[in-house]
Amino acid sequence: MRSLGLDVGGTNVKLALLEGDVVVATDQAATSSENGGPDAVLARLVELGRAAGEVDSIGVAWPGLIDEDGVALLMPNLYGEWRGQPLREPLERGFGRRVALLNDGHAFALAEARIGAARGSDDVICIVCGTGIGGGLVIGGRLHLGTDDRAGEIGHHTVVLDGPQCECGNTGCLEMLAGARAIARAAGKASFDEVVTTARAGDEQSRAALERAGRLIGTAVANLTIFVAPQRVVVGGGVAEAGALLLDPLRETLHARAANVAPLDKVELVPATLGSFAGAIGAALFGAEPTTARA
Repeated sequence: MRSLGLDVGGTNVKLALLEGDVVVATDQAATSSENGGPDAVLARLVELGRAAGEVDSIGVAWPGLIDEDGVALLMPNLYGEWRGQPLREPLERGFGRRVALLNDGHAFALAEARIGAARGSDDVICIVCGTGIGGGLVIGGRLHLGTDDRAGEIGHHTVVLDGPQCECGNTGCLEMLAGARAIARAAGKASFDEVVTTARAGDEQSRAALERAGRLIGTAVANLTIFVAPQRVVVGGGVAEAGALLLDPLRETLHARAANVAPLDKVELVPATLGSFAGAIGAALFGAEPTTARA
């Protein structure tokens, strides 16, 4: 069975083609949401996907919230007016077949749990840290979506009371304090990549910004771990590429806040293994099994 997955990001659209659970091809193209807005992005998705040839199923991961009718509710990292934009209908018209839609954090979680860093584990917490922070839960080997597919929004956990305003309407969300842009601001640098480079060279402000982000993410992970008691916690995304500068304080905070309650000796915290195409891989897996991949 050939399954096509597309993952829409703020910068690029990633494509993965699977045969069963094996990735046989990948591709990518610029999202360019600033050029033409939603209609142009949807047209580019269809063009990129159709170039992959005949497939048996299609799944598309989106960086935001989608309602049960396949209409966008919130797409904060894409340019243009996306709220109320139909997604499923124009894609199905363009591809001439059913298209399954899901959140990109859910897609990441499904991919890493099924064929990535948590393969073989039944209960998994997955966190993807980039410009935004997302994630997903796999419970009993199945992707847990929750009511209206809203489960897993770790980036909108409140980690600082009365913190900065988030686009979701809340204040003090993890995403606003530990996402790539927030880390760059805290370090006084132009980009997250510059933060990592200067931190590795010994810049104290950059190291402190990464440490604080790691501790805030660790606080959210500790709360989830106490509640879910998973076998594995998978951390991925561009922010996680800071390595020990971020992951060491994350682990320290997890142990400090959860060790007396959660069975941490049986919980592994591991880096993601599928790289930047994890979302596209998860979308392909979800599209291939729309009724069995979820809980």
